[in-house]
Order: sequence, then structure tokens, then C-alpha cells
Amino acid sequence: MSTGELIVSIIVFMIAIALIFLAIFHFGERGHLFNNAYIYASKTQRETMNKKPYYRQSAVVFCLLSIIFIIIGLAVVLQNSRLFFLEIPFFIIVIVYAIISTLKINKQNED
Repeated sequence: MSTGELIVSIIVFMIAIALIFLAIFHFGERGHLFNNAYIYASKTQRETMNKKPYYRQSAVVFCLLSIIFIIIGLAVVLQNSRLFFLEIPFFIIVIVYAIISTLKINKQNED
């Protein structure tokens, strides 16, 4: 393994660890809420907003993203380019989950 690959793998694994910590905090509904619905809401909307579904949505997305970064790191460390194909289903799952959960949250807020 070259020095460049070692540096890339360390950076990728550090990103994965950071995403895992963000997911843990979001599952516990602690910390800043990294969700567009919350970020773009006005101050009065934020005070009355039920943040629980947004924390859960963000936590699941961060978990899935951490899995993607772990796969990337393993592909670099093991020098196996076929591992990169494992990322594709997780990318699709993240996108589909984000869309479906956003629609579900919006539907619940309308009721």
C-alpha cells in the first residue's frame, strides 16, 4: 500500500467514524439537527416543530453513509476495486429512503 492510499484510507475511515457519531447523537435526539426541513424553517417554525422524525431520518441517512465510507475505506485498504460495486445499493437505499421518509413526514405534518 502506498503512502497516498494509506492517507486516503485514514481520511475515509475518519469520515465514517464522524458519521457514526452523528448518527448516534441523532438517534438520541441530541445536538444540532442536520436536516434541510429544520435548517430552512423559520425560528418560529423551529420552536413548534416536532423534531423527532427529522432526527430519525437524519440518523438513518448518516448510518447508511457511514457504511458507504467504510466500504470505500476497505476497498482502498484491500486494493479490491470490486468492493466499490457494493456502494451502489447503499447509494440507492439512501436516496430512496430520504425521498420516502420525507414524503411520509410531510404527510404526517399535514394531518
